[in-house]
Amino acid sequence: MPELPEVETIKRDLETTIVGLCFTGVTLHWPRMLQNLTPEAFNRRLISQCIDGITRRGKYLIFQLSNGETLILHLRMSGSLRLDTACSYDPYIRAIFGFDNGANLYFRDPRKFGMIWLVEDEKQVVGKLGPEPLDQDFTSDTLKSILKNHTAPIKAVLCDQTVIAGIGNMYADEALFAASIYPARKADSLSNDEIKRLHCTLDTVLKKAINSGGASISDYRRPDGKSGEAQFVFKVAHQLGKKCDKCGTPIERIPIRKRGSYFCPKCQRKND
Repeated sequence: MPELPEVETIKRDLETTIVGLCFTGVTLHWPRMLQNLTPEAFNRRLISQCIDGITRRGKYLIFQLSNGETLILHLRMSGSLRLDTACSYDPYIRAIFGFDNGANLYFRDPRKFGMIWLVEDEKQVVGKLGPEPLDQDFTSDTLKSILKNHTAPIKAVLCDQTVIAGIGNMYADEALFAASIYPARKADSLSNDEIKRLHCTLDTVLKKAINSGGASISDYRRPDGKSGEAQFVFKVAHQLGKKCDKCGTPIERIPIRKRGSYFCPKCQRKND
């Protein structure tokens, strides 16, 4: 699933290419991705509107339109947005947005889990999300106040979008490894020093991944069709059986709340 770095990368790429353009048409090959409107109403309200700006909230892409409404896309498990013309004949294209300069934006989604909203108030969709981990006011004290109220495994808490927005499996694993924290530890059991380390590693891991264009583990690609490169420096995520860079111990994987969690059993000791 595209996580914060992937969605942020897409947002930045699209800001330089489609902001200022106006919608001239929408083709929906999978109408069920529309969450709050019929295809007819969606087309009627979107066509002729221009994109004034693009923002991100958690894993959601938010397109601010000239009429004050908001187009919101969530890529879910396998979605990607492509300006690559090679997508024209791709069987996994679920929606095509046409623009007044002749370009098309393709919503590619092999697993059909992607979602689209057109709303007057973005809070209808993203209002439930927790704070952004890269915001300046997301301090170690903020993280401490969050974790003290949760007895669930720290990995599960980091991936709960209503608690902290944008973090998913890959970057939770990477941040916990960098902070030397066992992923199944109860969130409220972390010491002040561990919370400070985790806050720092979250910031570092997410920013490095953004600078690398996100991680292309499976379906994720940037709008121009290029792959991200963050996966090449992963230490534990998707590294099952490989030797830990720090100690040489093979990376293991355990289930936590139905999510696979990768970790080093020596660097992230269970009883630490």
